[in-house]
Amino acid sequence: MQLADHVNTLGRHLKAKYGQRVHKLALNASFTCPNRDGSKGVGGCTFCNNVSFSPNAKQPPTIASQIEAGRQVIRKRTGAMRYLAYFQAYTNTYADINYLKGLYDAALAEPDVIGLSVGTRPDCVPDPVLDLLAGYQAEGYEVWLELGLQSANDATLARVNRGHGWVEYEDAIRRAHARSLQICTHLIVGLPGESAFDSVGSFERVMALGTEGLKLHPLHIVKGTQLARQYKQGLYDGVPFDDYVDTCATIIRQAPPELVFHRLTGTADPRILLSPIWCAKKWQVLNAIAAELSELPQMQALATPDVLVASA
Repeated sequence: MQLADHVNTLGRHLKAKYGQRVHKLALNASFTCPNRDGSKGVGGCTFCNNVSFSPNAKQPPTIASQIEAGRQVIRKRTGAMRYLAYFQAYTNTYADINYLKGLYDAALAEPDVIGLSVGTRPDCVPDPVLDLLAGYQAEGYEVWLELGLQSANDATLARVNRGHGWVEYEDAIRRAHARSLQICTHLIVGLPGESAFDSVGSFERVMALGTEGLKLHPLHIVKGTQLARQYKQGLYDGVPFDDYVDTCATIIRQAPPELVFHRLTGTADPRILLSPIWCAKKWQVLNAIAAELSELPQMQALATPDVLVASA
């Protein structure tokens, strides 16, 4: 049983739209973040260590060489011959507009790159950036603006030192949608102090405002973060595997059929992952979600509001 039988995945969506496989190529353009460079804060979010999800995090090569390396791997793995340039690490709109244009243009200059997926924060999308992305879309490129909200709860965002709140997300969404841009919203399941009830509540609030895509991610506790120190002090633990699967299934069942799921889990390098250990096993998670959706096709209510208490 395939996950795409029950979920409108990005791969399924793009294949239906373009008639062939289209794969995201993760890129690192050496950005920083206003929550790290002192303009809003230092140290970043309590869970943040980009090495955990970005293979080129230390000394990234050029955009063209990253794309070439990525396409070689993906062609062998999936056979995909068309790609979205995914600007992933840190805040990929946090720079001068001309600098951004140079980076995005370099990616789109590759003949097999059909568009962009740009990861950023809701408080880092000024109008000139939105105009630039809308301009690419008007030229026929596939464009996704990925906004890292993580939670719709301002108290949670303050707890993890996020540096923005719901109001910045709401503002960014309204201005992006005024330009007909596609939004993929990122939510983390298992943030400190949050339950499954809270995660589903964030999803419902996001959907009420409107988003075209969603990315779900379990909270990783990785070395070199403030959260890791709290974990070692016994203040937080990892999200139980079954609880994460149940929460994802609940959200998927509530989602409208046109919502595009860009991700349903996330992995971390086992060398730095502290908890949950199962986060290093992507296919185990995806297969469990698929099995849950297959066995329980009808929408299920949450059993209790405190399934994922405190962390990871």
